[in-house]
Amino acid sequence: MPPELAGKLTALLSKPRDIPARQDLMTEGDAPAAMVVMLEGWACRYNILPEGTRQISAFLMPGDCCDLHVSVLTEMDHSIATLTPAKVAHIQRDELNDLLDAEPALMRAFWWMQLVNESVMRAWIVSMGRRDSLQRVGHLMLELYARATAIGLVRDDRLVMPLTQIVIGDALGLTPVHVNRVLRRLREEGVMEIQGGTLTIADSAKLARVTGFDDSYLHRRLKRAA
Repeated sequence: MPPELAGKLTALLSKPRDIPARQDLMTEGDAPAAMVVMLEGWACRYNILPEGTRQISAFLMPGDCCDLHVSVLTEMDHSIATLTPAKVAHIQRDELNDLLDAEPALMRAFWWMQLVNESVMRAWIVSMGRRDSLQRVGHLMLELYARATAIGLVRDDRLVMPLTQIVIGDALGLTPVHVNRVLRRLREEGVMEIQGGTLTIADSAKLARVTGFDDSYLHRRLKRAA
């Protein structure tokens, strides 16, 4: 995004708020009046099924806009909750719409972000439908590692990743026991490990081969119109 557009968007941000872990930022059924922007911490999109189980459909990191659709849709079809202590800011819906109307390049950038979100969702659907449990876990870890690297969260080849085995299981349709088994196997094979909340990928090439990971679906760059 060009600096001048980023500056205009930043100017609309509310005063940052500190939010504790495990607190909803948006709840399914809400009528959102503002877009939430993650400044620090991790969050997730999720739905609660009638029997009380949770399905996580996305992880959100610093810099992510939690609900791009707020400028169009009038009701949340999922909830968003912090996974760690977080700092967030808001952009009011009306102010956002006015800026998008005035700046076609910003509208294009938002469209790109939404298309990337859809691309990631397709990759998750493939994992849930066709990858085995080891491939699911490994593919997700490579995705999160790639995203975190792009925003400077990976330091000394390590990512502080606050995802419990329960959270990973809720994202991948696996029980915590199953996730534990898979993580142990990946550690024993010397490919990756999560120790003390820190993810280390020792052999990313091997893990990518095993899982079929190709980061092209993350679409890192927004192409300029001709």
